[in-house]
Amino acid sequence: MAPIQEIQITGETIRLGQLLKLSGIAESGGDSKALLLAEVVHVNGVPETRRGRQLHDGDLVEARGEAAQVTAR
Repeated sequence: MAPIQEIQITGETIRLGQLLKLSGIAESGGDSKALLLAEVVHVNGVPETRRGRQLHDGDLVEARGEAAQVTAR
């Protein structure tokens, strides 16, 4: 697995679909939707299929052998 990429957010939350695109795990909104439908995205080790899932500081997202962690400022 690649090193964990930290994604800094200015608010308290970010939606999962946005984080997938921002981190580069998904190339587009359609790509993130396909990943979620394929059930290959995990949030804090649990499979997730909701693109609108709210992520908070410290949440870890994994897919395609990549990982991104939310860091709130």
